[in-house]
Amino acid sequence: MHLEDPQFPPLLKGHAVKTPTRPFAHACRLAKSRQLGAGDAVWSRNTARAELAIVLEPEVRLERALQMAPLMMVALGDCIGSLAPPKVAIHYRWPNGILLNGSMAGEVRLGAPNVATDAIPDWLVVGATFEIASPRTERQDWSRTSLSEEAGPEITRTDVLRSLAAHFLTWLNTWQDEGFRAVHDQWLFRAEGREAPVEIVHGRASTEGQVLGLDESANLLVKTASGEVRSLAYLESVELVDGRPRDS
Repeated sequence: MHLEDPQFPPLLKGHAVKTPTRPFAHACRLAKSRQLGAGDAVWSRNTARAELAIVLEPEVRLERALQMAPLMMVALGDCIGSLAPPKVAIHYRWPNGILLNGSMAGEVRLGAPNVATDAIPDWLVVGATFEIASPRTERQDWSRTSLSEEAGPEITRTDVLRSLAAHFLTWLNTWQDEGFRAVHDQWLFRAEGREAPVEIVHGRASTEGQVLGLDESANLLVKTASGEVRSLAYLESVELVDGRPRDS
């Protein structure tokens, strides 16, 4: 199916890639080699999946720049919320997942050079992937879904990319003017586990508890059944790039 290219806001410069090239890995490689810089946005022509990776050049330490991950999650949630009918419930599964009606439909990824958390990274890539169409006849994993299954076939990859880019810049502007609080509160509003305890997978471990929120480094604060408040590190989910990032 042929779709028109998405039109991005003036602050972003779009760079299209064809399947099988994945925008996030491509953006990380080119940001590392200084071939892409702040405001470059790599997107995929794949019509069954919306994929966008935005290159940033932070002016803050890595530990604070990690806030770009929940910021992108909020932007993606607002994007889908503006396109899908009200019946579609949107939730965020820490560290990176986006749920539609309780099933996984997308994820956010963060890539950065392998530097100390108190150092300012030369570049940062924040990426988002969202399933547009995945027919059930071809799927084995029933814990996953797509936009077409939950909201109908009318919303396209181009619709999502255009809206996502605009929402991301809006939230980035809010973050720059007001700090992390507004982003955090909107993230928590849709966080899975805010109202009732859930199992939270982090790395090879899991923790069951109620989600209390995020700290300034995007670490998850969880209250366990014993009443203990634990902090789960988001840094473990960041792809710290020395060489080539994974292409999945």
